[in-house]
Amino acid sequence: MEYRKWVCLICGWVYDEEKGAPDDGLAPGTRWQDVSSDWQCPECGTRKEDFELVEF
Repeated sequence: MEYRKWVCLICGWVYDEEKGAPDDGLAPGTRWQDVSSDWQCPECGTRKEDFELVEF
């Protein structure tokens, strides 16, 4: 299964499953469904529910 990317609808920050967000507690390879529901965007602090899948 290929990795996907999710974009914050508030600030545009992109979460890439392949790269993760190590500085924010998400190891490389962490799938979006495995990200905690209380996780917040590292750029603007919005909630996970304010992200949307993007197809590049």
